[in-house]
Amino acid sequence: MVRHIIHADLDAFYAAVEQLDNPELRGKAVMVGGRPEGRGVVATASYEARKFGVHSAMPMATAVRHCPEGIIVRPRFDRYREMSGRIMDIFRDVTPIIQPVSVDEAYLDITEAAATQSPIAIAIDIKERVRREVGLTVSVGLGTGKCVAKIASDLQKPDGLVVVPVGQEAEFLAPLPVGALMGVGPKSAARLRDDDIHTIGQLAAMPDDWFTRRFGKRGPSIRDRARGIDDEPVQTSREAKSISSETTFPQDLSEVEELRPVVDRQSGSVASSLSRKGLTGRTVTVKMRLSDFTTFTRQTTLPRATNDEATIAATAWMLLERELTPGRAFRLLGVGVSGFTDATEPESEDVVAEGATLQRQLLGL
Repeated sequence: MVRHIIHADLDAFYAAVEQLDNPELRGKAVMVGGRPEGRGVVATASYEARKFGVHSAMPMATAVRHCPEGIIVRPRFDRYREMSGRIMDIFRDVTPIIQPVSVDEAYLDITEAAATQSPIAIAIDIKERVRREVGLTVSVGLGTGKCVAKIASDLQKPDGLVVVPVGQEAEFLAPLPVGALMGVGPKSAARLRDDDIHTIGQLAAMPDDWFTRRFGKRGPSIRDRARGIDDEPVQTSREAKSISSETTFPQDLSEVEELRPVVDRQSGSVASSLSRKGLTGRTVTVKMRLSDFTTFTRQTTLPRATNDEATIAATAWMLLERELTPGRAFRLLGVGVSGFTDATEPESEDVVAEGATLQRQLLGL
């Protein structure tokens, strides 16, 4: 059976919510994030602000220089999670096989629904329902695999719909830059370009054994994706072993004022995903990549499983703060939670009390 996979990605989500709730912001350059004088960073920029070169993770002081008329709005993460929950409910009306990636994007396996309705009609219906019922726009990519669907969703933003016909996956991918392929990061893409491999099509044409020599154990999966072959399943909450959110920064970050909002935002995204799935986790992990591409993780196990945003954020920051040394800069940060339990399962009074004590300690209460 041919699979039909959708990647749905909300457009400039935080900024779009602010423009929806405050009509005075519509059509204006909105920059959601911290204050420039506090060395805040941009969480999300509206498309009006992006025209001036403003992007997420940019220091707000730099964003203001690029876009002096931009309007700075403080993030409201509770509101964003509320809106995300409404949108995920729309997705669940279509299929129970959903893999939320963050508060503003998800994969949907619509194969079963496509047995009685055109996949394109399903994609159009999702877009129209999000617009009508929530008031936001979502860009959608439709294909036979997750990789192709994700790439497609990004090609015609905002409010895009890109369909990759069955059997034309390799043809669709071939002219795209090699860095667009999942699994090929900036460093790998630069090395490939040094070897005169600039497009996914050129990568796909390389011999099978070359992929193993170049990418090691990841070689076969990168080869298949480059050729439009992708059988990776859409993982539901019960299949996932961890839930995480990570960000690669356009510019390395080193200051507390730059890093703390990122950790808070990622923790909120993870907490929202856990809550929607009815899960709690005991292990909090922070993934770090330095400016020299050294990558490592730090983790700790809590005495009580949680999906509380404040607890996750405080724990993650505690782990990251230990790694902040003079001269150390970060190009990537990620926050994850694993060690799942069912959030509906009762815990003993001793465990609850111990967890509450730890939470107070983490929050400085």
